[in-house]
Amino acid sequence: MSTFRVLQFNMQFGQIWDDTYPDRAPIRLEVALDEIRSHNADIVMLQEVEQALPGGVQFQPPPNYARLQAEFPGYHSWFSYPKADPRELPFGLGLAIFSRTPLKDTMRLDLPSPSVEFDFFGKKMTPTDRLLIGATTTIAGREVRLLNTHLLAFFMLGTSSLQHPGQRKLVGQQLAASRGATILTGDFNVSQHQTLISEYAELGFSTVQDKEITWRRRPFVLDHIFYNAPLRPVAHRVVPTPASDHHALVADFEFAP
Repeated sequence: MSTFRVLQFNMQFGQIWDDTYPDRAPIRLEVALDEIRSHNADIVMLQEVEQALPGGVQFQPPPNYARLQAEFPGYHSWFSYPKADPRELPFGLGLAIFSRTPLKDTMRLDLPSPSVEFDFFGKKMTPTDRLLIGATTTIAGREVRLLNTHLLAFFMLGTSSLQHPGQRKLVGQQLAASRGATILTGDFNVSQHQTLISEYAELGFSTVQDKEITWRRRPFVLDHIFYNAPLRPVAHRVVPTPASDHHALVADFEFAP
């Protein structure tokens, strides 16, 4: 394998995009499955795999993840919910890594959210914690550390992750501690994304692209594939899709000499 492909995709638990009524669009998981399948990726990194349920209920086994496993039997996988919380709002949650090569050293790390108060349909709320997951695989005889995250959208709460940098810094600590080839993907929910890029550049990581928007609701670059010096991107593209309110981000990598 001279190159390998990484797909980064916030699948919004299978809720398709509707320009007129996006929040009332139907859930059609098969559209997300077709989107994932179309990219023929070696590594698939997913956010918002499941839909949050009232009271913080988390079905076991996770139904969408179970369907993904059934649809992609040639992949090894790792999934985790964030910490269960009765305050959870009815959006998407849960992270997954799918890999054509076996996974080992799986981990999960809770990313605490600050007590920033916000209004949700007339009710005062505070945000639930977020999550980072990781695993290691071997590609062409070289170990690659895989990290996947979904951070809190502070801009939706009238503030910024610059004012509340805890989650970004916890992810950064994982980057700093990683040895060898490492890929970090996710929906970082940072509207002023250059600040995040600069922060992780100081740790030796670059993003494959920072120009094309990746979210339909606002013109933000929220989704990234970060990589470090042992890896070199040879191609990338942002792919608009009706399968989610996020676009798919695809990158092909080779190992640096």
